[in-house]
Amino acid sequence: MAARKTWLEVSLNGAWTRQLQPLIPVSVAEIVAQGIACVRAGAAIVHLHAYDAAAARQKDDPELYAAIFDGIHSEVDAIVYPTIPHLDEAGLAPEERARRRYAAIAALGQRGMLEWTVVDPGTVNLVRYDAIAADRPGFVYLNPESDIRAGLELAAQFRFHPSYAIYEPGFLRLGAALHRRYRAAPQPIYRLMFSDGLAFGFPPTEIALAAYRELLAREASGAPWMVAGLGVDILPLIPAVVAAGGHVRVGLEDAPLGTTLDNEGWVRHAAAAIAAAGGALATASEIRAALAAAGRTSSDER
Repeated sequence: MAARKTWLEVSLNGAWTRQLQPLIPVSVAEIVAQGIACVRAGAAIVHLHAYDAAAARQKDDPELYAAIFDGIHSEVDAIVYPTIPHLDEAGLAPEERARRRYAAIAALGQRGMLEWTVVDPGTVNLVRYDAIAADRPGFVYLNPESDIRAGLELAAQFRFHPSYAIYEPGFLRLGAALHRRYRAAPQPIYRLMFSDGLAFGFPPTEIALAAYRELLAREASGAPWMVAGLGVDILPLIPAVVAAGGHVRVGLEDAPLGTTLDNEGWVRHAAAAIAAAGGALATASEIRAALAAAGRTSSDER
């Protein structure tokens, strides 16, 4: 029997800054180089946040994203996708808020550069346990329904797959319900988010994974899913994930803060764990084909 194909994604940096995650790539050249190295090490999907290198802060500029995408694609075949910014301006009308938040996505979509992008279907408090102990408040990761709908409308318009970050079970239920209202949007990928370092959702245990899988079977049966998180080592879950037909994301956005393992190291460890569990790494072309097949199945069921 052929080994089960497992998708491996790397999330290169996130919005942590080097103050919290010292090894993240920040400049276009660094992000491109690490993305290429991770694909050559086994990742077929690359997620990243563009940065203003001088300020060392996230900057959601379509020109920066385009330069990074072109740089990676000039050397390797991979699904490369951006983020959406956290937006906390008060008093914005829903339409203006969504327009600002998805401005870079819309610009990249108009250029035909997107295969996937982030559409996070819910709102959650994000705070680290060490911050709680020091009485430093976290922040609300705010995703009003109007933002989610705007993201799905863009997905339908530009034919990119929504990558759903599932921080809490309600995210899965809302994301599935909204996708049923936006059937023209391609198949979402359900990224189940775990954490040891932050106080949201579930820790990375097999019981928690089983709960998510049962809910997914009820709300979005057959949809592709992967495990990921923030402030977490997801590697111990990989045998259960491969056995269940799921997929894996690792990298410096997701890893415990201060990790001494770089992005390529996380990818190599994950690739080895997938192989040890009886899985085989999928290529980008195999992932595209699997998603196209899932989309045809979904269309047949409408």
